[in-house]
Amino acid sequence: MSITFKSQATGDLFMLQVHAEALLKLLGKTPAPQGILEVKDMPAALATLRALTDEVPQAPVVEDEETGERLPQPEPTFADEPVSLRKRAWPLIQMIERAQAADKPIVWGV
Repeated sequence: MSITFKSQATGDLFMLQVHAEALLKLLGKTPAPQGILEVKDMPAALATLRALTDEVPQAPVVEDEETGERLPQPEPTFADEPVSLRKRAWPLIQMIERAQAADKPIVWGV
C-alpha cells in the first residue's frame, strides 16, 4: 500500500506505506490513516529528516542453536543497491521546504 502526501504548495507525493510510516514515527506523528503536518511543525521536521544518516540496517546474524555457527543469510533483492531511510526521505524534505515557503500544511489520507 501507499500513502499520498498532499499540499496546496506542491504536487502529490506517493510513498510506500512502510517507508512513510517510518518517517512519520521519526517526526513524532502517529502513522494514522489520516494526518497533518502544520507549518509551525515543519522546521523541527526538516531538522529531524536532515539528521538521518545513510546507514542501511543490516540483517541480524543468525546462529545455529546446536553448533553456534553462523548461518548463511538470504540476499536482499537489491543487495548491491541498498536505500537508506535518508534517501527515501528526500522527496518529503523537498515537499516540506516548498510547503513551508508557501505557508501551506501537508496532509495525508484525505
